[in-house]
Amino acid sequence: MNDFLYDAREELKRADHLIFVSLKYTRTCDVLKHVIERLMNCLDFLFSGLLEHLKEKGKIDELPSAPIPKANLIKAQYPEDELIVKYADFFMKLRKLSKAPFSRESEFRRHVTMTVVFEDEIVKVDIDTVTEWYKDLKEFVFHIAKILEPEEE
Repeated sequence: MNDFLYDAREELKRADHLIFVSLKYTRTCDVLKHVIERLMNCLDFLFSGLLEHLKEKGKIDELPSAPIPKANLIKAQYPEDELIVKYADFFMKLRKLSKAPFSRESEFRRHVTMTVVFEDEIVKVDIDTVTEWYKDLKEFVFHIAKILEPEEE
C-alpha cells in the first residue's frame, strides 16, 4: 500500500516542479500536457492502491490493469464517498483531455492556454487551471492516505 501512496506523492512532486518551475520559464502547451500526464499518473497510483486495499479485504477478486475499468470499479466500490467518485470522473476527463487534439494560444507568455474541444465542450487549460487541479489533487492524496493507512493518521 505504501508503495502506491509513495508513487502518487512522487508524481505530485513532479507535477509541482512542472507547474512552479518549468511553466515559469517555458510556458508552452507541451508543459501543460506533461502536468496533465503527471496528475493522471498520480490518480492511477491512488486508484491502484485503493483496489489493492479492496483485494486484501476480499471485496474484489481481480485488479483491472486498464485505467478506465480501474476508475469504473473504484466508483462502483466507493459510491458513498463523493470525493472518490468525483476524482474517478476527473481522471476520465483528464484522459480525454490528454488524447484530444488541441490548439495553442499565447505560448511563451503568462497566459499560455491549451484549448481542447471534446464532447461539444470547449476546455481551456492554462497555468491557473493546472495549479488549481494540482492543489485539489494534493488534498485528495491526503484523503486516500486516511483510507489506506488509518493507523498512521
